[in-house]
Amino acid sequence: MVRVTLAGTTPSSKLGVGDPGYARVAVAMFCAAATTFALLYVPQPLLPLLSAHFRLSPGQAALALSAATLSLGLCLVPAGALSDRYGRRRIMLTSLVVSTLLGLACALAPNWPWLLGLRLAEGIALAGLPAVAMAYLREEIDPRSHARATGLYIGGTALGGLAGRIVSALLAEVGGWRLAFFGIALLAGCCVVVAATLLPASTHFTRTAQNSAGTTRRALQGKLPLLYCVGGLSMGAFVGVHNAMAFRLSAAPYFLTPGWLAAVFCVYVVGIVASPVAGRCADRLGRPVVTLVGLAGMGLGAALTLTHSLWAIVTGLALFTGAFFAAHAVASGWVTARAQRIGAPVGTAAGLYLLGYYLGSSVFGVTAGDIWSRFGWAGVVTMAVTTSALAALMAMRASVVPSRPSPE
Repeated sequence: MVRVTLAGTTPSSKLGVGDPGYARVAVAMFCAAATTFALLYVPQPLLPLLSAHFRLSPGQAALALSAATLSLGLCLVPAGALSDRYGRRRIMLTSLVVSTLLGLACALAPNWPWLLGLRLAEGIALAGLPAVAMAYLREEIDPRSHARATGLYIGGTALGGLAGRIVSALLAEVGGWRLAFFGIALLAGCCVVVAATLLPASTHFTRTAQNSAGTTRRALQGKLPLLYCVGGLSMGAFVGVHNAMAFRLSAAPYFLTPGWLAAVFCVYVVGIVASPVAGRCADRLGRPVVTLVGLAGMGLGAALTLTHSLWAIVTGLALFTGAFFAAHAVASGWVTARAQRIGAPVGTAAGLYLLGYYLGSSVFGVTAGDIWSRFGWAGVVTMAVTTSALAALMAMRASVVPSRPSPE
């Protein structure tokens, strides 16, 4: 492997909390994350509408989300490898612009096959941001502030998920699913302008000249694959519960309209708060402890939704959501820290983590719809608790490593 320092870079200390450059990075990455996840999750509160409009089963309608998460997941490793060679900022900004344009095109889809095709293409375009963001933060942010910066970035993903669900649901209440796609794309375009204006060029990036197969092999060493499984299993539980919840609350005895479903999805605010808090806790307690607490909270929150009381369901969903974002905020940073520690390519490791993350989303997102149709809500909760428990086992195994001079 040959490493070549980019021309024009000068030695400088990494950015930490309190530095003006840190604030620019934090705001830019927060907006970039919000853009990506708003575009990705537009269809989730619209699934009952899409099911009725196109005459689809719940599992088939869920493909509007899973098509994008699947193509995104499959393109993460190539996007991470490209960023290892060509730079982080260029890949991220290209991803944001192209995916926003495809989001606008989804609003004009003439039929279901066209909508699925555009969502597949949008997932490919979206891959450039999540595949690269963790590597960018690891390279540009001081290690003492890294967990906090990662938590803020994950908070942006939570805000994007919140906007993608709430704003799209409210717009659908007014003008149907097409207006929902169009409105979210316009909102994303505003965030792209902010991110492109504020995001600084990399100063600590080094171009990696090596073949992608070799890069991937190095990112599969050690116990990194266990952390990839943590992402996939926890995300599978998360998306499965939220997909099925839209169908549960729009049916008897609740009969919630898209507008009221938007109110339920306000539980994402808990995720926005939990992510940076988890990052700060990880700085003090260590990533393994905080990840395990988050996964345990997911299981408890899912179990609380078994009740028939709407208020209790929302409370359980809020706990489940906040716990997921706490676990993900810490586990994603854990991957890049572990990769850097053992000498694996950081960009590719981040891509592999997210590959597992979105494969879990795609598989369990569709599976949850089928489980809901066959076994009801108890079946969905059983799936969520089981996958969260398996993720916790993986995290415990990943935490058992030989002592090293530099902490993760």
